[in-house]
Amino acid sequence: MKVWAEIPAGPDRAPRAGTLRRCDLEAFDALLARLEGHRAVLLLGEPTRKRTVAVGLATAAAAAGTRAALVECDLVEPNLAETLGLALAPGLHEYIRGEADADRILAPLVLAGPGAATADGPLVCVVAGRPASDGAALLGSERFRHAMAKLRNAYELVVLDGPSWSGPAALAVAAEADATLACVGRDDPPPRLDLPLAGLVVQD
Repeated sequence: MKVWAEIPAGPDRAPRAGTLRRCDLEAFDALLARLEGHRAVLLLGEPTRKRTVAVGLATAAAAAGTRAALVECDLVEPNLAETLGLALAPGLHEYIRGEADADRILAPLVLAGPGAATADGPLVCVVAGRPASDGAALLGSERFRHAMAKLRNAYELVVLDGPSWSGPAALAVAAEADATLACVGRDDPPPRLDLPLAGLVVQD
């Protein structure tokens, strides 16, 4: 399995809302170059690792002037809203159930730090919403496919913060992605998944 990017270590690897260090921007810019031509990218892995990469990749894309959206697809154990300081709901869960319109679930995140000056606008985030025990069924629904089609039309890059490593939920989201990347530590063994992977993102 090829390594597509290496994300440098830092004093705190938890993503900060819309902020990246200059060395992080350089690492994610290299990953964005590898992803050229891909409109929807799914990140899988241990929750903190995949969330760090998903937030970082979407932030770097927005900082580069790309119309980017970050979408949380872990409907069972959502945590992106808490990480970014956004409202917990409504989110993707409520949209799929028909309880919220699209304009109510799009949350703009204003960028800060080194990348803020080159951004054309905020990063748009869609959190998961309330926890859903039937997350796999919701992600396998026509309503989710419709949401992905609308996001593809509206944004140049859609970054999907994926559900658990494997299973029906991951398969449903992967079906809507152009590339799936596994986020692993440097000493972690390569993951064994029941879906095709484009490559690995290695974090210190």
